[in-house]
Amino acid sequence: MIKKTTGRRGLDMGVNPYLYIAPALIALAVVVLLPLLYAFFLSLQKTQGLKGTFVGLANYAAILKEEYFWQSTGRTAYFTVVSVGMEFILGMLVALLLNEKFRWRGIARAMLILPWALPTVVNGVLWAWIFNSSYGSLNGLLSQMGIIHKYVNWLGESRLAMNCVIFADVWKNYAMIALILLAGLQTIPGDYYEAAKIDGANAVQRFFRITFPLLRPSILVCLVLRTMEAFKVFDIVYTMTKGGPANGTQVISYYTYQTTFQYSQFGPGAALSYLVSLFILLMALVYIRLITGKGNAA
Repeated sequence: MIKKTTGRRGLDMGVNPYLYIAPALIALAVVVLLPLLYAFFLSLQKTQGLKGTFVGLANYAAILKEEYFWQSTGRTAYFTVVSVGMEFILGMLVALLLNEKFRWRGIARAMLILPWALPTVVNGVLWAWIFNSSYGSLNGLLSQMGIIHKYVNWLGESRLAMNCVIFADVWKNYAMIALILLAGLQTIPGDYYEAAKIDGANAVQRFFRITFPLLRPSILVCLVLRTMEAFKVFDIVYTMTKGGPANGTQVISYYTYQTTFQYSQFGPGAALSYLVSLFILLMALVYIRLITGKGNAA
């Protein structure tokens, strides 16, 4: 007979510990697992309103043949590569600056979080006003400085509109990368830099031989998180351009939204969602392989 033991705080160790986490597991299954399974089941159906007919993988095959799907995927890839690249470079520079000792450094670090704390929808509306072709402050500023002689329709041309959305996204999210990298910089012992200085290493050599290698775990976290968020971007596109002009900013998530809710094609919409998830998973694995040189982040 197994004797029940009691811990110092009076917990009955004979009770199955899974009972304690059962409520959380049940809630997780209801909120996450069941919707995922239902969405996958829905992706295997051809829907007409609320009714569906099982068609297997036909939705996936049809989507992969669609020109709109690959065009929106290309625009999403462009958005992801440019925005995440700019955010990483800017975040790294800001993190290195805030890691140095100077007056008011604490205030500067606190202010860094302000753009990131701004809700994405508010950020999108703010930049839509700034880029407005009629009363936007950017046109007014550039006109007063003599840089432009007539107002530019920043959100009225496809390529220009996409770059404006990217700029708004970078302004908000570079702070997250800077904060994570700054936390990583705080863990690097200063003795390493002192020894490198004695050996004659300059600032660039110290960065690439000490800072960058020791920041790899933090860099991995930044790139994976931001790539996942950027590839499924929706809210800032919706608030600034609604996928326009001429579908110039129609990223894959917005295309999924239109397919599902505007055209009521719930089966193809669910299939699109799973394809987006698959792309994000593949990119995360590639990041892990490139940065760590292994199959895991350890």
